[in-house]
Amino acid sequence: MNVVFFHRHPVTNVTFGIEQYFETVRSFLPGKIETSVAVSRHLSTSVWRCAYNAAEAAFRQGDVNHITGDIHYVAFLLRKRKTLLTIHDCGFEEHPSAVKRAILKWFWLQIPLKRVSRVVTDSEFSKQRIVALSGCDPEFVQVVPICISPMFRAIHRTFNASYPSILQVGTTPNKNLERTAAALKELPCRLIIVGPLSGAQQAMLESSNLDWLNLAGLSDEELLKVYGESDIVVFASTYEGFGMPIIEANVVGRPVITSKVASMPEVAGNSACLVDPYSVESIRESVIHVIKDEPYRKQLVENGFLNALRFRPEVIAADHLEIYRQLWRKERNSI
Repeated sequence: MNVVFFHRHPVTNVTFGIEQYFETVRSFLPGKIETSVAVSRHLSTSVWRCAYNAAEAAFRQGDVNHITGDIHYVAFLLRKRKTLLTIHDCGFEEHPSAVKRAILKWFWLQIPLKRVSRVVTDSEFSKQRIVALSGCDPEFVQVVPICISPMFRAIHRTFNASYPSILQVGTTPNKNLERTAAALKELPCRLIIVGPLSGAQQAMLESSNLDWLNLAGLSDEELLKVYGESDIVVFASTYEGFGMPIIEANVVGRPVITSKVASMPEVAGNSACLVDPYSVESIRESVIHVIKDEPYRKQLVENGFLNALRFRPEVIAADHLEIYRQLWRKERNSI
């Protein structure tokens, strides 16, 4: 069986790499499964470029086609019976324009779902949103969580209660940097931000009197080092289909503060302090709690090590393998 992984054109300055994630999945598949990667030639910046990507994909099919995310439209010209689509989230529903939400819904969900045999998504939350927005049968959508990269590992650090380093991964609007920065105002700490800053975010931070550091374009190894040099990870996002920084922090051994909305409670389990991401005061109180309450902080870390076991790559690869086999058998039986 040959499985072709269809990837988007490489995107720079992203904090979650679809490509790296599926590279990990492939590395844990059994050797008897042949895999290949088909990378789209163009970014999805115009109708013509999308059309080219879809047409090119039609000539690169395998026994099983796995569209790994972001380029859902390439399903239009693939053989439906042997095609699997991973949808990482329905973030388009957060778009402020009703017209653009309707267009994105059509091309992100409605048409692609009619052109594939199975859909996989990262969380039960995302599954519920896909079903609600598309009206598809819930049995059509299967939850397979994202796995943690095997390069992530526990890194010992003595907690700096007097002046902790607080890590925020991501700077897009849903990552809620502005409220997190406001919550940390006048607290003795350093805010480390991973991801490119907009002009408005730069100006906000410069006027905040915070001690802050911005890092962008990090490799996985560099990101791991940043986790290791932090004391707390704050991930008070307003919308996530999964929330990879939660699990990364769990593995490294850092207490996590995250949101009680969307997929984050599902992913974190009992390994994080949950906050209202729309309340600066809620975020602030939780940061102070984690800093001052040592037993609670240590319990979060211990719970995090256990929580991360759910996302081991060998478990997630096995889930994907079973789906590939089902599609392959269905395709062979149709010939």
